[in-house]
Amino acid sequence: MAEEPGTVWERPERGARGPAPERSREQITRAAIRLADADGLTAVSVRQVAKELGTGPASLYRYVAGRDDLVDLMVDAATGGIDLTVALTGDPVTDLVALAARTQQVHYRHPWLLEVTPEAMRVGPCGLDYLEYALGALAPVRMTGQAKLEAVAVLSALVAMLSRAALHSRRSPTARQAAQAAYLTKAARQGAHPLLAEALAGQAAADPAQDARALSERVVRRVLAGLLASDAGAPSSLPE
Repeated sequence: MAEEPGTVWERPERGARGPAPERSREQITRAAIRLADADGLTAVSVRQVAKELGTGPASLYRYVAGRDDLVDLMVDAATGGIDLTVALTGDPVTDLVALAARTQQVHYRHPWLLEVTPEAMRVGPCGLDYLEYALGALAPVRMTGQAKLEAVAVLSALVAMLSRAALHSRRSPTARQAAQAAYLTKAARQGAHPLLAEALAGQAAADPAQDARALSERVVRRVLAGLLASDAGAPSSLPE
């Protein structure tokens, strides 16, 4: 007997046996995402998705092998929400910073994405499109294919970190944030941390949402500019 393919993308939409299909992977995926959007990734299981669809768990096993398949389907569907129709400018840093911003918006719509255990090869059809787009943005840079994939991986990890911090900041009580900021400023001015005091000097209060967006763009741009210039081997490899 031939071994069953290991990923959900290589298997048929449903098992060959059993009655005619009552559901589709798309319906199952949408139901799983609804659960995760409402109550987080821990709310998602084959049993709970079946309940959401008004059917029994056994019927879903004709479409997915288990929870890992559900998560793979969910991640790929969410990735499909990243707009890849935006034309590339030819400036790798500018294009990837813009891609990062669009990716963050998807993280904000689906915070459970940040709960998914990172897996280097967790990629479906929409994930492949994302990689192709990101590599297209890197086309002007003289780097090996491996180095380009590593740059995309760094970008993804950075965007996830910034998204997680921004979401946490949104949920943290304003009074608590203000108290923490006041403590930091006061402690820095007491003289034991002169470099920190200098770094904090002149910082003005900003709207948290706008500040988070600006911070994300600055950090992503600086990291990418340094990473690409370093890995390319020569600054001239980056467009002026």
